[in-house]
Amino acid sequence: MYLDKEKKQEIFGKYGKSNTDTGSPEAQIALFSYRISHLTEHLKSNHKDYTTERSLKKLVGKRRRMLDYLYRIDIERYRNIVKELGLRK
Repeated sequence: MYLDKEKKQEIFGKYGKSNTDTGSPEAQIALFSYRISHLTEHLKSNHKDYTTERSLKKLVGKRRRMLDYLYRIDIERYRNIVKELGLRK
């Protein structure tokens, strides 16, 4: 499986406050970004997989809403996570 327990803990440890910090917006955005990149690679070779395409669109929307939330509450944290992950608006 592409996303196991150790990989999640690594992502949460790097972008969250600790390995068990699953609730912070930064950790969730990082996890969504990892999943989005995986699904994008999958769709490059399986372009007729419409269920995965729908899931990808939903994930992108979730990440966008989370980024908008972070932008509203603390713009510096928003700028840091966008810079770290290489995202742009």
